[in-house]
Amino acid sequence: MSTNTDAGTPSRNFIQQIIDEDNRTGKFQGRVHTRFPPEPNGYLHIGHAKSICLNFGLAQEYGGKCNLRFDDTNPTKEEQEYVDSIMDDVRWVGWQWDGLFYASDYFDQLYEWAEQLVKTSKAYVDDLSADEVTAHRGALDPKTAKPSPYRDRSIDENLDLFRRMKAGEFPDGSRTLRAKISVDHPNVNLRDPVLYRILRATHHRTGDKWCIYPTYDWAHGQSDSIERITHSICTLEFENHRPLYDWCIQALGIYAPQQIEFARLSLTYTVMSKRKLLELVRGGHVRGWDDPRMPTIAGIRRRGYTPESIRAFAAKIGVSKYEGTIDIAVLENCVRDDLNKRAPRAMGVLRPLKVVLTNYAAGQTQEVEAINNPEDASAGTRKVPLSRVVYIEQDDFREAPPKDYHRLAPGREVRLRYAFIIKCEKVVKDEKTGEVIELHCTFDPDTRSGGPAANRKVKGTIHWVSAEHAVSAEVRLYDHLFAKPDPGDVAEGENYLSNLNPNSLVVLTGCRVEPNLASAAVGSRFQFERQGYFCVDKDSAPGKLVFNRTVSLRDTWAKIEKSQQKKT
Repeated sequence: MSTNTDAGTPSRNFIQQIIDEDNRTGKFQGRVHTRFPPEPNGYLHIGHAKSICLNFGLAQEYGGKCNLRFDDTNPTKEEQEYVDSIMDDVRWVGWQWDGLFYASDYFDQLYEWAEQLVKTSKAYVDDLSADEVTAHRGALDPKTAKPSPYRDRSIDENLDLFRRMKAGEFPDGSRTLRAKISVDHPNVNLRDPVLYRILRATHHRTGDKWCIYPTYDWAHGQSDSIERITHSICTLEFENHRPLYDWCIQALGIYAPQQIEFARLSLTYTVMSKRKLLELVRGGHVRGWDDPRMPTIAGIRRRGYTPESIRAFAAKIGVSKYEGTIDIAVLENCVRDDLNKRAPRAMGVLRPLKVVLTNYAAGQTQEVEAINNPEDASAGTRKVPLSRVVYIEQDDFREAPPKDYHRLAPGREVRLRYAFIIKCEKVVKDEKTGEVIELHCTFDPDTRSGGPAANRKVKGTIHWVSAEHAVSAEVRLYDHLFAKPDPGDVAEGENYLSNLNPNSLVVLTGCRVEPNLASAAVGSRFQFERQGYFCVDKDSAPGKLVFNRTVSLRDTWAKIEKSQQKKT
């Protein structure tokens, strides 16, 4: 959780500094007990991964504990599917909780404490509708706030009404329990906030036991107190809620954790709102919560990201009190750095162009030795078959090559990776379309590794697969889900959906990969040489390989060619 300064000494983020001071003064007797408290109303995203790493990482650093607690106070939006996915995501990122809890575990205690507030004249039952409550609270201007006409009910009347709310005597939304704090406080969260509302909905754990449910603001701090959390770490939007968090605990006279806020994660080219992510799923704009274009942990996991890269990303961006947007390239570079070290290499041709080696004996097959990972000597080598007909990338041939293009062209030579040098002698085109469909080349056998001319230099080396031995595959090329860095940057009358990238997914069929990948397991990651990093998708089946592109390689030529196109 620390970062390194230029001097090489570790710096402490502001949360670590707070905990260090608390431990120095003995505030919590040297204990550090955090919690990760998601609401099970959707799948976790990369922003939650940052919070996971922060909460669990702090507990690990200080020899403390971290709970996983589901804040399940809104049964209309919460499902067991989300609970299961969240537990799976936390484990996948690399952490294990010390305790598994739910806010619903504490519903009885929360109700008893609410009665305590009523009995001490610190809460009252209000008959105003939700819209009327909002109007009475005065929105942003405290001068427009006014008390509810039901604010001065007697303790006995409030207690009777609250118990009847619990018993189910009143319709949904007809009454609420509100804290009696202030009518016109500058902080709107302290203007008699709602603590309970009537809501007849089946809860995923408690069933139909309850028809009143606590609000997040009422349940959160008390749940922290019950679990004796020391440092309740929240994102910055809860900073204005902290006075209410503290008020509730003080009004009850119970153990008091310390709430600390940090800036949430914002990434370019994506959205982090659960509401918007749900809209993307339900609107069919993506193929589910685990679509590899989604910023959900399930999505980036399916795309091929590693837990190590996610933890490295969280460490790299650090913890701050100031809002800002992180360039998604930072995340992509983290997975590149990790996969470069761990992903075995393979050759895959995404858009095949047939090459016939005219001086290679028909029916003959030989094997070349290929390095599995130049970053890891222990990864060893593999044998790759080579025959008379091979496939190369269409982009690796230009009939009229531009300046600085060092791949194959008529009369030019390139080296086939791990094999020998070939020379393009003839170009075969489709008679109707004029499209190049086949190349006839010759090879120089002396340029193979170990041959007398093995060291002969050419400017280009390209990858390939043997047509006879290659395995067919579908490859899904994923790009940013949105076309603009800020998806919310829209014209009047439009919304973020207007900025969806129509090319965020390109599906290629008829791709060819080397035969060593035929039995690759789902989730296996590879670097397709000169192409990028790819992961075997769960849609794969025997005889049907499907790869997702995790992230591309840095392609210098692509930048050059794009630059030249702009000049013309």
